Amino acid sequence: MSGIEPEVWGRLEPSRPTGENLTARAAVPVVTERLLCAVDAEGHRHLLIPLLDGESELRDTKSRGLTVQTQNLVVRGQDEARYLDIRCEDAGGHPAFDLIGGEIAAQFSAGDAAPAEIVSRVLAKWRRFWGQLPREMLTREGLLGVFAEVWFLSVWLLPRVGAAQAILRWRGPFGSRHDFEWTGESVEVKATTATRGLIHHISGLDQLGPPENGELFLFSLRLREEAGATNTLPTLIANCRTLLGPDAETLGHFETALMRAGYSPVHDEEYAKVHLRVVEEGLFAVRGDFPRLTARSFPDGIPSGVERIEYEINLNTFNHLRVAQRAEEWQP
Repeated sequence: MSGIEPEVWGRLEPSRPTGENLTARAAVPVVTERLLCAVDAEGHRHLLIPLLDGESELRDTKSRGLTVQTQNLVVRGQDEARYLDIRCEDAGGHPAFDLIGGEIAAQFSAGDAAPAEIVSRVLAKWRRFWGQLPREMLTREGLLGVFAEVWFLSVWLLPRVGAAQAILRWRGPFGSRHDFEWTGESVEVKATTATRGLIHHISGLDQLGPPENGELFLFSLRLREEAGATNTLPTLIANCRTLLGPDAETLGHFETALMRAGYSPVHDEEYAKVHLRVVEEGLFAVRGDFPRLTARSFPDGIPSGVERIEYEINLNTFNHLRVAQRAEEWQP
């Protein structure tokens, strides 16, 4: 996701105004002339949208440190006019503010909605991340993990149970033992880039323990980083948002789950550099001779002094436990 370039703000700062005036310039002139960057006398950053006759006003104070109001303003060198004024009061949110501006500009370019609707839509998406900024980037392993979970959600689960049910079954980011849980079944999602097999890291003795009532499955996604691959985490998330549809509650749950999983769109530019090809995927039943350690593996208890158990499994020779190789072969 491209945003407002830092140079735009750099050119505004030396000409900071006095009093109630604002100094402004085009935010992304190659995309649209209707979005302006501005600074006030206190150094706060603004995004301004001049409103045409008949265009709706908007007021939004739901995000701490980010407000939207409609008011008559005087921009240096221009006559007083009516603007949608998006004001950032938190300097720590500047990187996200720039991305918000870039997304608003892009939607203006698409020309499919009025200014108030565009701003409301963009802010609704970002609101869940705004209070968490700045957030560190996902590690490589974390990126692969989130990619695998969103892949399972969008490719395997959502087409079969519908958007509302699918998103409610994504429970891992909210502290549940398994990544996806519903009555009678749970699914633990694992990603790997190993070239010699389906090798997955298991964190602890509970991760492959069965649910209290029902069966556990492991979804294995083997990936390869390739410059020519078309999949990235941001594009996968964008596609999933489209599949989830326009329902605000469903999208809100999705955005909250992403945030809880450690993802923030402020780092999308870096995440987009990691191109992933899906080499192999499959769903395995965790039963019988499935390779795993659980609390039952230690009938006399975990040895004294052992604080944590982590291990790796290789599913190369356990194809007899694979219940589906493609999403179309499985019915949750």
